[in-house]
Amino acid sequence: MIFEDGRQKRDFVHVRDVARAFRLALEQKSAAGHVINVGSGNAYAIADIANMLARAMGVPELGPEIMNKARSGDIRNCFADISKARELLGFEPQFRLEDSLDELAEWVREAQAVDRGAEMRRQLEERGLVS
Repeated sequence: MIFEDGRQKRDFVHVRDVARAFRLALEQKSAAGHVINVGSGNAYAIADIANMLARAMGVPELGPEIMNKARSGDIRNCFADISKARELLGFEPQFRLEDSLDELAEWVREAQAVDRGAEMRRQLEERGLVS
C-alpha cells in the first residue's frame, strides 16, 4: 500500500553505511559540533522501490496498491544531501539499494510477518489522516 501517487521520493541507506558513517564521525575531530546528513545520496520513487522489492521476492507480477491519498503531515520528497559527510568524514556510500534487496528478501522469507495493511488503512481513514 503506497500513499499519494507513488512518485514521492525517499533516500534509502544501508545500515552498514550508517554504522560506518557513525564510526567516521567519532574518529574525525573536524566533525565535532556539526550536523551531518547520512544517506545514500540517491532519491528513489516509492513505487519503484515496491516494484524492485517484488522482483527480489520473486513475485514481479505483484504491483503496489497506489492509494492516491496523502497522509496528514507527510512530505512529498525527503532525501539526504550528503555533501558534508563527504567533506568532513570522507564518507561515500558503499551499498546500493539495488544490490541489497536480495539480502532483504531472504530475511523477509525467513521472518514471521503478519500483514496488517488493511487494519492500518482503516485506522488512518477513521482518524481522518488520509485525504
